[in-house]
Amino acid sequence: MKTNHILAAAVALLVSVSASAQTVDEIVDKHIAAMGGADKLKGVTSLITERSLSVQGMEIPTITTVVVGKSMRSESTIMGNSMIQVVDGSGSTGWMIKPAMMQGTGEPEDMPADQLKQQVGQLDPFGPLMNYKDKGNKVELVGKEKVDGKDAYHLKVTTKEGNAIDEYLDATTYLLSKIKTSMGGQDGEIAFSDYKDVDGIKFANTMEIANPQMGTLTMTTNKTRINPQIDASIFKKPAK
Repeated sequence: MKTNHILAAAVALLVSVSASAQTVDEIVDKHIAAMGGADKLKGVTSLITERSLSVQGMEIPTITTVVVGKSMRSESTIMGNSMIQVVDGSGSTGWMIKPAMMQGTGEPEDMPADQLKQQVGQLDPFGPLMNYKDKGNKVELVGKEKVDGKDAYHLKVTTKEGNAIDEYLDATTYLLSKIKTSMGGQDGEIAFSDYKDVDGIKFANTMEIANPQMGTLTMTTNKTRINPQIDASIFKKPAK
């Protein structure tokens, strides 16, 4: 009799795990469809995004160039000075230029390993849920929670590189509404809103970035270009 109870419990556990896995995949599939569909997203090989970051009443323009899965260059202009961050070689190397006003040297230098690990995510502009199994990412459904008064699915994502990200998908639109992750060694979060369609793909035009070190910053997208021609030389580290 006891054996029957154990078998019944084991079967119930298997059914529960299976249902959970199906639920995760169903939610992820709806998320991908909401963004434009897998075929559309897979067709994107490069992106150039022009944004403006509001910091203490100052506007900082930033241009981010991405060759999907390979290279990324982000260049910001701060009070006439350029800050550049680059990831090249499929995320294996990185370099940056920080102006003196930001405790930098103004010369190209290697990007620290912990910073490079965080920047690698930008090579994947549609997030770790897209083809998550093929990428080696793990996704768990935590449950349904409220985000700004709206129901959202809370998914816990662990990337192949070991980064932990809590993603919240709006339960009605299935678009990303918020993430929680480590930012510079501290917990932070980014809220996404004002989605707009660019060539059949949804992009969040407003991002509210918050963590204890930076406070709350607002980043607004001014223009997104899909599959532009990109000169690969912009990712190469210049000689000093």
